[in-house]
Amino acid sequence: MHFRVRNAAHVLERMGLAMAGAACGLFVGAYVGSAIAPLTTQGFLLVMMGLGAVGFYLGIDTPQQPFDEAHSAIDAAEFLSAAGTLCATLTALASVAVIVLRLDPHMAWTWLALFGWIAGVAMQIIAGAKARMRK
Repeated sequence: MHFRVRNAAHVLERMGLAMAGAACGLFVGAYVGSAIAPLTTQGFLLVMMGLGAVGFYLGIDTPQQPFDEAHSAIDAAEFLSAAGTLCATLTALASVAVIVLRLDPHMAWTWLALFGWIAGVAMQIIAGAKARMRK
């Protein structure tokens, strides 16, 4: 019974992370979509939310390698997960700031936000897949 409760808690935690990723994707999509006319679609918002959900589900909670001499090399999955999470959440935070403060940044910042988000969640997805393949 203890094992089932622990697994259920883990699934609930991962679902929460996925929803946080989807919310971040929604903010980035709303900011980028409002600045770049061809991206002002519900489909674009759904793609951004889907990428965030998958990235945060797979990438934030990656299984770590043991910390001993046999595993002294840099853990690429752990590093990618950390870098991707920082990149994605920083982009989401900046997007929220632009929306809430009603800023009008240069178009280059908008493209940077889009590419920063995509790079961040891509790193998370790759890290999560890599960490799960070594199990």
